[in-house]
Amino acid sequence: MNFDAKKTAAAGLIVLGVCLVYWQVFLRLVDAWFVDDNYSHGFFIVPIAAYFVWERRTRLLGTVVRPTWFGLVVVAGGILLLLTGLLGSELFLSRISLLATLAGIVLFLFGWLHLRILLFPLTFLLLMIPLPAILFNKIAFPLQLFASRAGELAISAVNIPVLREGNLLILANTTLEVAEACSGIRSLISLLTLAIVYGYFADPRGWVRTVIALSTIPVAIIANAERVAGTGIAAHYWGPSVADGFLHEFSGWVVFVVAFGMTFGIQRLIVRIAPKRRAPAARSLGAVVPLSPSVKG
Repeated sequence: MNFDAKKTAAAGLIVLGVCLVYWQVFLRLVDAWFVDDNYSHGFFIVPIAAYFVWERRTRLLGTVVRPTWFGLVVVAGGILLLLTGLLGSELFLSRISLLATLAGIVLFLFGWLHLRILLFPLTFLLLMIPLPAILFNKIAFPLQLFASRAGELAISAVNIPVLREGNLLILANTTLEVAEACSGIRSLISLLTLAIVYGYFADPRGWVRTVIALSTIPVAIIANAERVAGTGIAAHYWGPSVADGFLHEFSGWVVFVVAFGMTFGIQRLIVRIAPKRRAPAARSLGAVVPLSPSVKG
């Protein structure tokens, strides 16, 4: 067996080992993507992360391999997190442990330089992991209240009588509940994922990518508040049926497209204010002077 075949066999054994250890975590994670609409984008995360790794193949091949035994310590820490999560029925810990284990494998086999190159793809995988319920609720509930307040102000601004009680908007002909699904956290998570991918391809500068990603927070909150207000106004004029069913779901898609358009506009504004520097033109080492034909005397 030649050296390349040995490396391929070793890589296959490592992949098989990870699958055997984490098969239960994988199944529950995929089930969460199917069941929870907040994380249905999880199906796209792994292929996109794989593309980011493939895109770095030249850098990885050109980097010196310096394995470190510290990688086994990181792998052991990942397995400990896995066992803690499984024994304590804490899904978040068991899922996070997968990323720690992958980082430890890279360290043990290739070293810190390779881990640094693969840091972005590994970090990107965080987007496929649902937040713990306690943290999710702490984020969703304030967003519900904000959307309710913003909706109340917008509806009142167009002279429509409305009374707000918590996350309930009481109109003359119906009562609207800004439920958890209407808090905007679903669009926020999906918009953040899309903005990270878009920023990665749109601009090579790290600070620009960061601004694009962070801009999705206010954009998603404002867009969702506008959706709540629009639903209330529509329900007042055309009845409560517009606040449920197909029209309600369709308005969510429209608002998401508008929110991404706002994110795109922010990126274009950044480029206009701080344009990317062009690479300096290579200086010529010397001018080439064409030789004149000899003049016959």
